[in-house]
Amino acid sequence: MRKFKKSLSIVLALVMILSLIGCGATNESPEKTTGEEVEEKSEETSNETSEEDVDATSQASKQTGDYELIKLEETEPTKEKETEQTYDVVIIGAGGAGFTAAISAAENGASVVLLEQEAKVGGNTRWSGAGLDIPENWVQEKKGIEDSKELYKEDMFKGGDGTNIKELVDVLAKNALPTAKWLRDDVGVEFMEDFQKHFGGHSVARAIVVKGGVGSQMIVKELDRAKELGVAVKTHTKAEDLIENEEGKVTGVKAVNSLGQDLTFNANKGVVIASGGFAGNVDMRTEYRPELDENVGTTNTPGHNGDGIVMAEKLGADTTHMKFIQTYPFCFPTSGKISFVADTRMYGAPMINIDGKRFVNENDRRDVVAQSILAQPDGYGYMVWDEAILKEAKTMELYGDEFNQLVEDEVLVKADTLDEAADFFGINKKEMNNTITQYNEYAEDFLNGTDPKKADKTWNRKAKLAKIDEGPFYIQQVIPSVHHTMGGLVIDEVGRVKDTEGNPIAGLYAAGEVVGGIHGNNRLGGNALTDISVFGKIAGESAAKMK
Repeated sequence: MRKFKKSLSIVLALVMILSLIGCGATNESPEKTTGEEVEEKSEETSNETSEEDVDATSQASKQTGDYELIKLEETEPTKEKETEQTYDVVIIGAGGAGFTAAISAAENGASVVLLEQEAKVGGNTRWSGAGLDIPENWVQEKKGIEDSKELYKEDMFKGGDGTNIKELVDVLAKNALPTAKWLRDDVGVEFMEDFQKHFGGHSVARAIVVKGGVGSQMIVKELDRAKELGVAVKTHTKAEDLIENEEGKVTGVKAVNSLGQDLTFNANKGVVIASGGFAGNVDMRTEYRPELDENVGTTNTPGHNGDGIVMAEKLGADTTHMKFIQTYPFCFPTSGKISFVADTRMYGAPMINIDGKRFVNENDRRDVVAQSILAQPDGYGYMVWDEAILKEAKTMELYGDEFNQLVEDEVLVKADTLDEAADFFGINKKEMNNTITQYNEYAEDFLNGTDPKKADKTWNRKAKLAKIDEGPFYIQQVIPSVHHTMGGLVIDEVGRVKDTEGNPIAGLYAAGEVVGGIHGNNRLGGNALTDISVFGKIAGESAAKMK
């Protein structure tokens, strides 16, 4: 395993170097980049639990605080009685974008079918931390936090280094709050009343969080609402091709289910592609970023393979920003999946390198942190925390299964002393102790009321600082993985897919990560669920109203 991880780190180091070129990284140095990822404190405690934690239990649900998590069950394949079926709107992909499109289309009077190739609905949304960036939201109002659509757009343009498509950013900002209210009041999604997150790149805390703190709980409510509206949800059903009539209008989808049935789904009004990005397709991502090969892991579900983009391209659809591929900084070195245990950074845990030194603002923009990790001598970062941080973060209550897996994978160690923990990974103990001593002094200033950016004289982190002085101690090895593909199909403001000449393709719409251009070269944390919800709702409504 050690040999495997060493090889992987070499490959990922090359990723960092090339990503600075391919992704148009800002020339601003990491220590000067603003917009850290922090967790805002409130009277209501965050109860984040990953979908994998929920699935790992034999129970139907797990109690976290006062909210009972509902498990999304895998479905069994079903033989279709009719291999050709007709609906008003056919939607490819039953993730967050697909469900919002389906609900919106159905509410506008359309009959809808939702096709999902996996056994379980939800896509990447079900694995997410369930935060939606919403400027001027109701939690901000309660807390007296000043925000605006204009500030939100400024943050997006800064985060994407100005490469975002302005018209789509305008649509997102304008519709974020109305869509969040629609999710809450119409769809039935429940949000934490007095809690929100401040993700990296945002000037203020603006991410409302779904109750339970995991995206599956958003999908559960959307699934219920879709069924209530009569939406047909067909899992184990993989879209293969789009159907086009003689006039060039998209009129349906060719599909195959896991039982081997060839299926045709005709669309009287339109087809919405909501199939996600292509982070799971090594061939596709290496076409644009050769360094992101099979040695680099991904945080994505298996269904994110770019099929929707390929299908649309066959009909002349245009794409944009395909080389802009985001890596998430804090992942398992062994599997590539996101580590929620590493959220200890939000509670004050610093990160060091193999030389024992801090090298980045741990809560900075994801691209900045990921690139900084990959630039280290061995390509890894090492999160350091103590028992006090572990308890405050509720790590064992929320992420006990993941914690144990990290220990088994030999990428997390618990020890009585910091030196013992450092020896496990071969970290320079002398430099580490000097670093932690200095960090503890910064933390002391913070605890005495100094602003964290002033207290942290080395990296000026905006997030909380905490002393590392209460044993036992923990060190976790982390590495970036491919997380989000910012490139995809080109759409207009109402979700219509454009061809290479800039004209809408009749009957074809898209929403979610399959769309390119909204986030520019770097998606800010919490913006994915906002994006898929806003543009999913718009695409569904547009398709339903197609004549």
